[in-house]
Amino acid sequence: MQPDQQRALDPIFHIETDKIKPNPFQPRRNFDETALEELASSIREFGILHPIVVTKIETPSEFGTSVEYQLIAGERRLMAAKIVGLERIPAIVKAALTDRERLELAIIENIQRENLNPIETARAYAKLQDQFGLTQREVAVRVGKSRETVANAVRLLNLPSYIQDSVAQNKISESQGRLLLMVSDQKEQQIIFDDLMRNNMSVRELRNRISFRKPEIGASIESLSVDPETEHLEEQLREALGTKVKLQKEGDSGKLTINFYSQEELQNLIAKLVQSSQAEESENPNPDEGFSV
Repeated sequence: MQPDQQRALDPIFHIETDKIKPNPFQPRRNFDETALEELASSIREFGILHPIVVTKIETPSEFGTSVEYQLIAGERRLMAAKIVGLERIPAIVKAALTDRERLELAIIENIQRENLNPIETARAYAKLQDQFGLTQREVAVRVGKSRETVANAVRLLNLPSYIQDSVAQNKISESQGRLLLMVSDQKEQQIIFDDLMRNNMSVRELRNRISFRKPEIGASIESLSVDPETEHLEEQLREALGTKVKLQKEGDSGKLTINFYSQEELQNLIAKLVQSSQAEESENPNPDEGFSV
């Protein structure tokens, strides 16, 4: 059962906002003030459409048992509710969770809603690895991504902090960040990064720039080089299928390689392809007009 389906079955309580503590494992660090104000306006007009998720914390005291709640998912909604001045907020109360489970749920919630920037995602994956001893493959299984996606995300943390900040602020893309990782000399890396920012280079232009300044790594970059259209198609396929995809074009023909890492993952891929094919056929009864994923 998917998380959203399960959530629809959970009872919803209305909890006092001042009794809800933030999640110390919240992977998201940056909150856009304008977006928060827009969310607050929406809540003021329509209310909160999706309940937040919390866990209950009971603490014995001399006066009995004090009850508080710790946020698992929905920090933006809670912050916006406080801006509006709501005293209570709809919430689903989960059973007591371990620290790892709280982090996992917070990551999954944010990834599903596309709320994390690439660096926040990378730090969250790294925390699951370092603090809780999970392998990249185990992290991938828990968050519903391919191992390669997790590995590529975590690699971004090897960038200097100023380049990480640029990735987080969407000033440069993840692909550009990974290309800069190929330049090991920090001074040279900064020169190329400054050129990238100054000239607003594309991924292809940056790849050529690195190859020109650093011929010794040009061959390795060239071996990975694909044209922008093919790169975009690969990215779309990776997002749709959730696994590593390699597209090799030779004129109008070519080869598509889809990786899987377990029998279960293979079955899921087949199910996605069959479902997509059936949806395409229902919309397009003429089989000669092609198949899309």
